[in-house]
Amino acid sequence: MTSKPPTARIRKSPEQVRSAVHQAVVDLLSDPGGAELTIPAIAQRAGVNHTSVYRRWGSREALLADVVTTRLERDWPLKDTGSLRGDLTAWVEAGVASIRTPEGRLLVRAVALSMPGTAEAQGERTQQFQRRIRAIERIRERAAARGEDAPPLEEILDQLIAPLYLRAIFGIDPPASGYPELLVDRLLGTPGGPSAPTVGRS
Repeated sequence: MTSKPPTARIRKSPEQVRSAVHQAVVDLLSDPGGAELTIPAIAQRAGVNHTSVYRRWGSREALLADVVTTRLERDWPLKDTGSLRGDLTAWVEAGVASIRTPEGRLLVRAVALSMPGTAEAQGERTQQFQRRIRAIERIRERAAARGEDAPPLEEILDQLIAPLYLRAIFGIDPPASGYPELLVDRLLGTPGGPSAPTVGRS
């Protein structure tokens, strides 16, 4: 199967550039021929100058992190259901649905590809992912405002996010039903039962 031909370069608005570059990243990740994921290749596919990409994102790692975070904000929303358990369960349900899709699995690959790089690139990547971390923190803040005991951020990441990413990396689909509830029960404890043991929770 041949690669998609590069898009002709035309003048685009900043938001059009961002959208085109994001789609180019997804297209290149999807390329069965193993297209090289470099800034010049991304820029060529998007139909923009590679200097525009460097100027906006600074590095490939920061760009990949922006693509991942933007797609997560779209496909993996953080809903306010009125309770911590409901918020976390709805969040994991969206995550399970996401990693069942081809694009969702590509995003996991993009996370892995964004890890290497210089110290400067790592700092840029971290700034992009902080958008998602702040969104997750809002779940904890809402729970605290309701008087609920919210687990530390690290426990949420370890017990809810890590299992989904590992399954996506190894190509193992989550169980057909009940998996979000299982993960949340492991984190918070079974409803009506004792709380799950935790480290560092105040």
